[in-house]
Amino acid sequence: MKIEDFSFGRIRIDGAEYEHDVVIDRGKIGKRNKQPSKPLREQYGHTPLSAREDIPWNCRRLIIGTGMYGSLPVMDEVGHEAAERRVELVLLPTSEAIEQMNEHHAETNAILHVTC
Repeated sequence: MKIEDFSFGRIRIDGAEYEHDVVIDRGKIGKRNKQPSKPLREQYGHTPLSAREDIPWNCRRLIIGTGMYGSLPVMDEVGHEAAERRVELVLLPTSEAIEQMNEHHAETNAILHVTC
């Protein structure tokens, strides 16, 4: 899998373009379902990534791309769950997260926020 391009609001992976946040789970690409975290939006000013979402934990390392400007809030509970599961959690602005995914994708899953 190769993440080929990223700009505000879109990402291209293996020739396919996505205009939404993506979840990469063992090489499969899906749409991030933010609905479970939506009730927390007012508290954070943005829909955060919470442990209520379907996070792809079946990996050794989980990379979270926090958006173009690194603005995606990631709740502490995600970090706690990663520690309990012994999954290395890496939080980076999405452009840097993409570099990491392209260089070190073995046993690595990702959630990539494509806007802010």
